[in-house]
Amino acid sequence: MEVISYNSPRCCNLNRRLVVKKSSSRQQVKIPLCRKHRILCTRVQFRSGSLGLPNKHHLFLKNVYHGKGSRPFKALEGFNNVDSKVLSGNYNGYVIGSEDEMGRMSETGESVTKVLIPGLPDESNGECGARISSCFWQWKPKFNVHYEKSGAENVNSPPLLFLPGFGVGSFHYENQLKDLGREYRVWAIDFLGQGMSLPFEDPTSPSREEGITEGKDFLWGFGDKTEPWANGLVYSMDLWRDQVRHFVEEVIGEPVYIVGNSLGGFVALYFAACNPQLVKGVTLLNATPFWGFFPNPMKSPRLARIFSWSGTFPLPANVRKLTEFVWQKISDPESMADVLRQVYADHSINVDKVFSHILETTQHPAAAASFASIMFAPQGELSFREALSRCHMNNVPICLMYGKEDPWVKPVWGRQVKKQVPEAPYYEISPAGHCPHDEVPEVVNYLLRGWIKNLESEGAVGLPLLDDMEMESIQNNITRDLEFVREGSKKSVMVRFLGSKFSLWNLIKSSLKSRFGKLETKSP
Repeated sequence: MEVISYNSPRCCNLNRRLVVKKSSSRQQVKIPLCRKHRILCTRVQFRSGSLGLPNKHHLFLKNVYHGKGSRPFKALEGFNNVDSKVLSGNYNGYVIGSEDEMGRMSETGESVTKVLIPGLPDESNGECGARISSCFWQWKPKFNVHYEKSGAENVNSPPLLFLPGFGVGSFHYENQLKDLGREYRVWAIDFLGQGMSLPFEDPTSPSREEGITEGKDFLWGFGDKTEPWANGLVYSMDLWRDQVRHFVEEVIGEPVYIVGNSLGGFVALYFAACNPQLVKGVTLLNATPFWGFFPNPMKSPRLARIFSWSGTFPLPANVRKLTEFVWQKISDPESMADVLRQVYADHSINVDKVFSHILETTQHPAAAASFASIMFAPQGELSFREALSRCHMNNVPICLMYGKEDPWVKPVWGRQVKKQVPEAPYYEISPAGHCPHDEVPEVVNYLLRGWIKNLESEGAVGLPLLDDMEMESIQNNITRDLEFVREGSKKSVMVRFLGSKFSLWNLIKSSLKSRFGKLETKSP
């Protein structure tokens, strides 16, 4: 083990001493490590509520939240000040509620069984979560990929890889790294062009445009000429698919269970469709079913030639002006906070840490040009539906977990996936929005653990919420009321499992049958 001093642009907040862990022998490595790569790691400690920003950003946020007057930043007023559905009480272990405890009703009006599940590690009570290491892996020259990992000591457990949504990074999976890392080997990466995988150098030479302002000069990617290492660089679906493939082959070294939220869900499915030999299973968390506005040059070469620019560097002059205007709007703290308020169904959730990480990323000089590259990049070679079909054809196990209150990827999209892959377990979580893994991590971790154990045991262990393995339950639909302890209080979330015979008509029939049955019972 050697210690290296690692330098980066001042805005990246990466000036620190990093530990380089030399590769050790792996157990049952199924994929040969192609070549040596420099991997830089450092252990990081997270504090609840800590913003994790340089001092200048702490001061900035202080002004944002506590400006003139005592009111908090208005776009975040909905958070931390709204009553959530919390019940007092404690419990231990997994317990299925008795008939007397059935107090909640499903959409069909039926009584719902209460299931008590474990919460996250409670450090205030001496429970220790897995230690998280922050690392950099150099995929290609100048292509530095940031990732976080935990549970390296769990050598006999299957590996898990988490892919983030657009605009966030590995930090969004802190609750999975700390919790699931206690029994699995867990990785979470930042896509190139996002999070802490933004470049450490300007992909273009400085602009000589007359009248350029000092502020514009600080923006990378707006220069006159592409640097050699950035030739052909486009932050696209195809790049991220290849990034994940090389990461699995060269860093993890064996097939993985891959989990993706939003954009990360699409990338996970796309990667699995193209590399089924590297995948043990795919879990989609409110996966976006489409990405990209422009045609793929490999799939539609003639149509692609119509568009003069496809996300490469440097940005054309007209695109620069558009990018500056749009970026100024979307990188505004109030706009970002408003987006968070949309995607989290429970506004009592503390999103300070998520907000600060996103804000810090927008301060990077490469952020604006990278955003433009992502928006103008071509679509992947496979559509979401084509990738899903190929995974199905290759017998890649798929699990679906969707927050019901997502304003963007509404449940209808998840149910469309379920319709195309009927045997895939589908869990609809409520209340939960676009990021269920961060909003209700206790539920997502519980379901993910159970699904992996079901696959690893080849069916000997039942699916989550279906431990009795009754065929009727697997084929149809059930609803469970999941309860867990968070910060000393009991919180309740409804989870609906849709079986292999799920259809909208069956759902309507079930609801009508329940309602008319109740009327008959009440009549004299």
